[in-house]
Amino acid sequence: MEAIQWDIISGRYIASAVKATQYPTELLPEVAFIGRSNVGKSSLLNSLARQKGLARVSSTPGKTQTINFYEFTAKGVSEAETYREKFYAVDLPGYGFAKTAQDNREQWSAFIAKYMENSEYLRLVCQLVDIRHAPMDSDIQCHQWLSSIGCPHLMILTKADKLSKSAVLTQDALFRQELNLGPTQVIPYSSTTHITRKDLITKIMEYVK
Repeated sequence: MEAIQWDIISGRYIASAVKATQYPTELLPEVAFIGRSNVGKSSLLNSLARQKGLARVSSTPGKTQTINFYEFTAKGVSEAETYREKFYAVDLPGYGFAKTAQDNREQWSAFIAKYMENSEYLRLVCQLVDIRHAPMDSDIQCHQWLSSIGCPHLMILTKADKLSKSAVLTQDALFRQELNLGPTQVIPYSSTTHITRKDLITKIMEYVK
C-alpha cells in the first residue's frame, strides 16, 4: 500500500464539557490526551497544530478542569492523491496534583472515566509523562486502567529536550520495561524542538484513518 505523508495543518477550539450533553454535535474520530497535571498537554497540542495559543498553557498545575475539544485538520499526501481528515484532539484534566477540594477531584475522575469508557468515537489515547522521571504510581495506574478498558494508547515522553540523546534512550527503555510496552508504543517528544512531531502525527493518523 502506498505510504501517505500526514501533517496537521490547522486546529481550532470547539467546546469544553463536563457531561455528554456538552460534547460537540458534529461526530468525528477522537484522540484523547491525558497525563499528570503540568506534564505539557497544552504545549503538545499547540506543537501538533503549530498554533502557539490554541490550547492555553498554565504554570499552575490542575488548571484544566474540563474536557476540551479541538478540531484538527490533517492533510495526507501520496504520489497519487491528497487527503483531508478531521478529528477531535481531546484535552483531558490532569491527574495527580490539583488545587481543588477532594470531592471535586473525585467528580473530575468520574466524568473523565465516563467519557473514556462510553465514547463511541475514541480511537486512541495519548498518555503523557515527563521523561525526566521514572513512572509514578499515578502514571502506572492510568496505564493499567487504559489497558483494562481495552483502549489503544501511546506513551508520550514529554520534555525530551531537557535530556541528552543518550538519557532519552535510557528513559525510553525504562518506560517500555516498566510498563511492558513495545517500541512503537513509546514516543519521546519535545514541544520546543518538535523533533518527533511527524512521527506522532503518523501514528495518530493510523488510528484516525
